Amino acid sequence: MAGRGDPPEGTPEGFPGGGEEEYRSVVFDESFVRAARLQEFSAQERLGGHVEAVRSRPAWGPGKRPRHGALLLVLLIAMAFASVVYLGARTSYQPLPDQRAEPLLSSVTPLAPQGAVPGGKPADLYARSPAAQFHSGAAGISLPPAKRTAHFSESQVIAALSTVKDYLVQSSLDPEVLAGDAVRPVRLLVDPDQLEQFDQSMVSPADDGRHAATGWLVRFDPAEVRPADTEVRVRGTMRVAEVTPDVLEVTSDHTFVYALRPAGADATADASLFTVRRELAFRFDPEDLRMHRAEVLTSRVQAGPQACTAETADALHPLSAGLRATPARPSVTDPYATGSRVTGAVCGVLAPSAQPQPSSPTP
Repeated sequence: MAGRGDPPEGTPEGFPGGGEEEYRSVVFDESFVRAARLQEFSAQERLGGHVEAVRSRPAWGPGKRPRHGALLLVLLIAMAFASVVYLGARTSYQPLPDQRAEPLLSSVTPLAPQGAVPGGKPADLYARSPAAQFHSGAAGISLPPAKRTAHFSESQVIAALSTVKDYLVQSSLDPEVLAGDAVRPVRLLVDPDQLEQFDQSMVSPADDGRHAATGWLVRFDPAEVRPADTEVRVRGTMRVAEVTPDVLEVTSDHTFVYALRPAGADATADASLFTVRRELAFRFDPEDLRMHRAEVLTSRVQAGPQACTAETADALHPLSAGLRATPARPSVTDPYATGSRVTGAVCGVLAPSAQPQPSSPTP
């Protein structure tokens, strides 16, 4: 007898389970039926005179959204993500502070000789002084090996060192600057934020630690002395350090030795040596490096032989050969006069070893 699911004739031979077994893997579950694009009309709908046996269903069923709805959802998600990124970037960004150059702080210390200033011919004086082994002019301002720092490339370090050398050459060796006839060669190398201070120092120099012309450059009063030799002897060092990721600092320490004669003296008059030691600190940001300029941060100058009473804010006042420094008493200072300006005037004694030594007697 045929089973309940078997055809009347029974299961055909060679086909276990018959045709039902062949379609057993096809499962028409509820989701499959709901997703069908075609749907058969009900018996009552067919009696109503419909010709077609089936009808088309919408592409989406209950719980589904149209295609443009999905696109709208994607767009909203993208906009939300962009907003998060934008707000996060604005929150993490901190505007850089206004990094204006600081004003120059300077000091100029006269060095008074203990006796008469030695005199003679420039070449002989140089040969008998500590400057005998110094180089002449810009050759004495050598650059140290340039190495990159954490945030500055080797080329940027070279740019900083080169700017410092140019500043030292223009402010310590240029004949017009030394004679007080020019300041522009130095001014062109100064950070724009310091130009107002620089100009005031040139026009109205003052011994207040900020506005001494001699803090920026070396110059003499042409009414007092003139060069006795075109060559200036120089020796010194430079050092580079990264202060912050945006600031590079170069410190220089150089000694300049000038051969001078009294103004109006002829070429046969004795010359004397005048020594100026300049310790300077320069700072650079990337813009300064690009524009070949520097922020002159500090300047410490020691110069002699000159009298302690010399006013060195405007120019240096060398003592000529054979002269002695006038003994000077300390200036009178009233500590109760708080409204008066505190000056930074100090004086030192020039070591005898810093002067040319007496020439050996001729046998």
